[in-house]
Amino acid sequence: MRIKSWIHDTNLRVARSPVGTWFRLEGCGHPKERKGSYFFTEIRAGLATFFAMAYIISVNSNITSLTGGTCVCPEEDMADFCATNAEYALCTQEINRDIVTATAAIAALSTFCMGLFANLPIALAPGMGLNAYFAYTVVGVRGSGLVSYSTALTAVFVEGWVFLGLTIIGMRQWLARALPASIKLATGCGIGLYLALIGLTYSAGIGLVQGGTDTPIELAGCAEGMMDPDTGLCLSSEKMRSATMWIGIFCGGILTALLMMYRIKGAVIIGILLVSIISWPRTTPVTYFPYTDLGTSKFDFFKQVVTFHPIKHTLLAQDWNLAGKGGEFGLAFITFLYVDILDTTGTMYSMARFAGAIDEETQDFEGSAMAYTVDAISISIGSLFGSPPVTAFVESGAGISEGGKTGLTSITTGICFFIAVFFAPIFASIPPWATGCTLVIVGALMAKAAAEINWRYYGDAIPAFLTIAIMPFTYSIAYGLIAGITSYITLNGIAWILEKVSGGRIVPPNKDESDPWSWKLKGGFLPPWVNRAAHGKRDFWKPDEEYAEKTGPAEAGSLALSEERVAHEKGQEPTTARSVKSE
Repeated sequence: MRIKSWIHDTNLRVARSPVGTWFRLEGCGHPKERKGSYFFTEIRAGLATFFAMAYIISVNSNITSLTGGTCVCPEEDMADFCATNAEYALCTQEINRDIVTATAAIAALSTFCMGLFANLPIALAPGMGLNAYFAYTVVGVRGSGLVSYSTALTAVFVEGWVFLGLTIIGMRQWLARALPASIKLATGCGIGLYLALIGLTYSAGIGLVQGGTDTPIELAGCAEGMMDPDTGLCLSSEKMRSATMWIGIFCGGILTALLMMYRIKGAVIIGILLVSIISWPRTTPVTYFPYTDLGTSKFDFFKQVVTFHPIKHTLLAQDWNLAGKGGEFGLAFITFLYVDILDTTGTMYSMARFAGAIDEETQDFEGSAMAYTVDAISISIGSLFGSPPVTAFVESGAGISEGGKTGLTSITTGICFFIAVFFAPIFASIPPWATGCTLVIVGALMAKAAAEINWRYYGDAIPAFLTIAIMPFTYSIAYGLIAGITSYITLNGIAWILEKVSGGRIVPPNKDESDPWSWKLKGGFLPPWVNRAAHGKRDFWKPDEEYAEKTGPAEAGSLALSEERVAHEKGQEPTTARSVKSE
């Protein structure tokens, strides 16, 4: 009881401090305090997010180092791109160590800034999917792709600054707000399935499924070394026999779900830590460090416990000499731009909705401009470290499901990544099967958004379903959004044309059940701060009732409704709202 009392008192003291006011913890007295946000809950949520995405430290380094980085392949070995060159292999091992440090460092910096400046429980790191696109398509394994590693980093650097420009003019915010309601709801559900698929695969999960030959995807679950040497697929007789998979299912999945059912705090962290600790001894069938060359290399790194590996090869590796490379650079830049803008914007919006931070009137979320700004600048800084594009992480849902509602969650995650820079051997040794089932559970929580989709009208339902389905099937959030948006425009565009041409006679029978949509959103295209600055407001970064009076009935009405809600919660009369209505 004393501990509970101490926790309660500490939560209250922090809430009433400047820290609580800045992050709008419950009890701080701020009109927009976030209900249910408490100091220790935010810390626990931040730890949950970190443990759910700590795998990115090792996974991103493994994927990105496949490009060879800045390693140079001798001319005589270019036939197979140095596949058998021992010296080149040693160089790529150094690249791998560089990217371990780079991943932890940029994740720490970007996530901390997201929490401090945008006050959102969203973590940033080099994105899964984006790093695979960077490594396998743009640069290619051992440099066999479209452009060199250095040119690709240059494209990522430029992309970040273009993103910043799009944020300043409000394009990214407008895109998130202007998406039809069914697409926005479907995005959260699709990301949930995408997250579950990540958790079920080998690279970042329990290894329950894998790509097939007769079917696009098939059951797996093989133990180490039980793959068909010709196809690389799980042998039929060995499926579902992986000890690590079952440890992940029972200790990381069922146990975590049971703890969540009984409202045990820290359930996600308990599951991940338990599986990790079980997987560290080398003498067990579920060890993360088998007696192989790779396993021994991982264990040697793990035994260092505390170490700092400086970034030697990938720091400032951009190639600014683009003479004769304009086409290649342009292709890499454009593809990164359109994939990343849809991926990051959709993920960030869905995480904000999952955290309950969306304003249903404006369809924007608090701190959106700063969130997109931090994301954009982080992309460019990350490229200077040698990293693929940084993006919002869907694993943020693990912390949000633990109760994270404010930037303190992200700050905690950022601090953990900063510590991981020096404890990389420990955090890089969290096995993927320790976090796989956590991602599946978070996916299940995010899937509840499907219940709110308008399934009654096919013009809303079919694009929503395509958004949900294409995300996991193509392993891309961006492609899912492209499918949903284009199908929505096609179906509803044709229906609109037929209605106009026929003079209103050819109309879907239940069109009145469709979700209303308009590109003319409340507040306009430009960000609110631009409108406030245009009206001469000196502290244009802070909205107030004076701005509402200057900008007309639409914005004033929105403010009035907001103040009515605040007043209702406090049991007071909304004086400002009454004056706006009377006018």
